[in-house]
Amino acid sequence: MDFCEIHENSSKCSVNTMECFMVLSTQAQKISIATLCGLFGILCVFENSLVLYLIFSSPGTRRKPSYLFISSLALADILASIIFVCSFVNFHVFNETHFSKEIFLLQLGGVNTSFSASLSSLLLTALDRYISISRPSKYKLLMTRKRAWIGLGVLWVTCATIASLPLLGWNCCTLNSTCSELFPFVDDNYLSSWICFIMILLGCIIYAYMHVLWRARQHVAYMGKHQVQVGKQNTRMRMDIMLAKTLVMVLTVLVLCWSPVLVLMIYSVFARLSNLLRKVFAFCSTLCLLNSMVNPIIYALRSKELYSSLRMVFSRFRRQLKASEDSPEAESTHRSSMIET
Repeated sequence: MDFCEIHENSSKCSVNTMECFMVLSTQAQKISIATLCGLFGILCVFENSLVLYLIFSSPGTRRKPSYLFISSLALADILASIIFVCSFVNFHVFNETHFSKEIFLLQLGGVNTSFSASLSSLLLTALDRYISISRPSKYKLLMTRKRAWIGLGVLWVTCATIASLPLLGWNCCTLNSTCSELFPFVDDNYLSSWICFIMILLGCIIYAYMHVLWRARQHVAYMGKHQVQVGKQNTRMRMDIMLAKTLVMVLTVLVLCWSPVLVLMIYSVFARLSNLLRKVFAFCSTLCLLNSMVNPIIYALRSKELYSSLRMVFSRFRRQLKASEDSPEAESTHRSSMIET
């Protein structure tokens, strides 16, 4: 029987109905999903943890609001990777259904909170760059650490509240409404509202970056005409332009990774999905992990401060490794092994 027929002929709020959403039918598909989730998830946690360490281990970076927003992005990506990989692999690979509707919606809320916070952190970073370039003389007055922390607090509370609405009652079981074909127990109207929320965030980010790029282009033209003036203002302009280009790269990767998932979500609201499209959606969902994995790589390669901190960490590790090899204990161990030989 087709998925839609099974879904219509069974109780749409039964836990057994969750088996209808397990679209991976072959062992090869399950192994592929598990490999992608494991690889992307481990790299994402390692890279974003490294970014957090580099930011908070340096007094120069942890005091800047822009790096506080990047820290929020890294933290959101770590949480998203852990919660997404555990719940996604447990559901689609191991076909685990021995949990209640509340537990499933709690896991889904955690994934939605993390990914929404990741996107919202990009929005705050875009606004930070917007203010830095549009009002450079008033930037330090407008963007203080206190305001940055308040903005991050509002961000996380808002994302957590929106993501917890299905658990609080906005689900197709409580409302006896139409369920989504992509997520068990999720109301179609809630899914539409969440998609609109994500699209609004994307639209605001794109608008902010278009303005940032326009101003950055003006700065480049200005510095080209006034090459004689080499001062602190020009240095700051170059840093703003560099960071703006970096964040545009992050945004480009974000759009490319999230577009397939959002398109299929929107399509599922207006039409029924075939089994093939639902399998495609399962694989496209791993692109969200890929996005979280690529972001720290872009930071390390494009941010001079993070890159220099990373080089210092590696050089310190090499010195410690070399010191341990040259220590008397290492020499005695080496001599004893030679004698035994």
